[in-house]
Amino acid sequence: MVALKDILIQVLLAGSAVFLIPLFHLGLTRQAAAKLERAGMTQISFAATSMVSMLLCLLFAYYASSVSVPISMGIVPLTLVILYCKPRIGIMLSLLHIFFYFLFAHPYNLFEFLLQTGVLLYPIVWLSAKRFKHYTRSRKMGTIIALITAELAVASVLYILSVESEPIFFTVEWVMIFLGYLIGAIIAGSLSMLWIEHMQHHRGLEQHLSEVHHRYIAETEKLNQILNAVPLSIATVDKEGTVQFVNDTMEQTARDQLPCTTTPDLIGHPASQFVEQAQADKMESGIQKAIVHGEVSGLTVRYGSHVFQSRTVPLYSFSKEFPREVTGAMLIIQDITELEMLRSELDNVDRLSLVGQMAASITHEVRNPMAVVRGFLQLMQEKSPQSLDHYYRIVLEELDRANSIINDFLSLAQNRIAEKEESQLHDIIHELSPLLWADANLRGQSIEFNLAHNVPKLHLNSKEIKQVVLNLARNGMEAMNEKGVLTLETRLVDDTVELCVRDTGPGIPPGKHEKLFEPFFTTKAKGTGLGLSMCLSIVERHNGSITVESEENQGTTFKVTFQR
Repeated sequence: MVALKDILIQVLLAGSAVFLIPLFHLGLTRQAAAKLERAGMTQISFAATSMVSMLLCLLFAYYASSVSVPISMGIVPLTLVILYCKPRIGIMLSLLHIFFYFLFAHPYNLFEFLLQTGVLLYPIVWLSAKRFKHYTRSRKMGTIIALITAELAVASVLYILSVESEPIFFTVEWVMIFLGYLIGAIIAGSLSMLWIEHMQHHRGLEQHLSEVHHRYIAETEKLNQILNAVPLSIATVDKEGTVQFVNDTMEQTARDQLPCTTTPDLIGHPASQFVEQAQADKMESGIQKAIVHGEVSGLTVRYGSHVFQSRTVPLYSFSKEFPREVTGAMLIIQDITELEMLRSELDNVDRLSLVGQMAASITHEVRNPMAVVRGFLQLMQEKSPQSLDHYYRIVLEELDRANSIINDFLSLAQNRIAEKEESQLHDIIHELSPLLWADANLRGQSIEFNLAHNVPKLHLNSKEIKQVVLNLARNGMEAMNEKGVLTLETRLVDDTVELCVRDTGPGIPPGKHEKLFEPFFTTKAKGTGLGLSMCLSIVERHNGSITVESEENQGTTFKVTFQR
């Protein structure tokens, strides 16, 4: 019984190396323990407890054991350290094990040294450690049992060789003690191995859980960034229709409609707060359809002067217990105020286009009776006395002026697609130059051409561009007195080609700049007010723009810009 008690104490001392490890981390937080584990401190803790266990086993074998065969079980924690820890830790603990023997075993004996330290089996343990970590749990168990059995068998042989008296290995006491040591060491090693495997599995689960947690946090942050970057107002609600989440766009929209509103003020309240009270029932009905029936619904709502398009989409939970269970709904709200305004303007444009076509048809028909009237007036003039020629001339001039207005109006009302081809702007200007010089000479004016050499070809309708250049040039000539200078300049600016028509006239007052391109607005006494409107219509059909720069007494510049 005394021998059994001593063997059980040594089993506890040998197994304490593994079971004392949690005490080293007991006072640490989860983050600190994870940091120590990443730094390799878990193996150092195991080495420290194994060193204490080896020391206690050796002290007990020499000073407290009453067994006739004092064998130390310190070889058990040492074997586990060599198998599970890094090689340098195993080497350090092996040297400490040998040092402890020389520290307490006096006088020294070679057989006893080999018996207590188990140094003869170190090579076998080291060779097993290389592949031990890749074994299955059952194979690890078998390896540890085989190593412990071999160590105790060598220990028993060494002990027999060291005994000088009569052989005692045939006695029942010696056999029972040897079996007790063997079974105890196997139990201590096996339980320690199972506990180490359990801790490693637990640490593996914690590490996996930590990685999953970090991935979840990263994906959640990414999803929040995506939702906040989307130019749509998004909110999620639970089954009761209470707001659970809003993105930045929704918060900004709510702040614009509901002053002093922040995210905490929105979360936890019904989703009907996003619409006016008269439309709250429709909003709640759409949410209930999504939650109860899983239907997607849409609703156009108004809040003040703004118009919003709301879309309600059900949210599902894909759990194994409740597949596709509706857990809430998502509201997607888009501000379509500008879109509604554009639709209204488009309707007006369509109506105006229809009116323009009707007016163009009417004016076209008006020209026919005007031609007949003019013809009969000319016949009547020939048969009337010369004293009436003055009156006939006034009537004919007014008919010609009315016909000119009708022609300009028809040109402005045309909404056809311009047929374009690659043309050189300079060629168009050169073709018009004789006509422009003729007009300038009659007025006592001059023309300057500053044409850039690097202007590329453009997709133009030559007839229409000729009309633009001719109108702008004649407007400039009519605005100048004698000795005025008209300048036509072309230049390449970034990806655009600019045509500038500059005069040295009195300029245009600032208040009239914005009205220059309006139909029937003119600054000339006999102008129709349709020339610049017609120029703007042609330039816009060429995907270009036309602007005016003018100062009083400094002249005027019309700048036409074409895209390359």
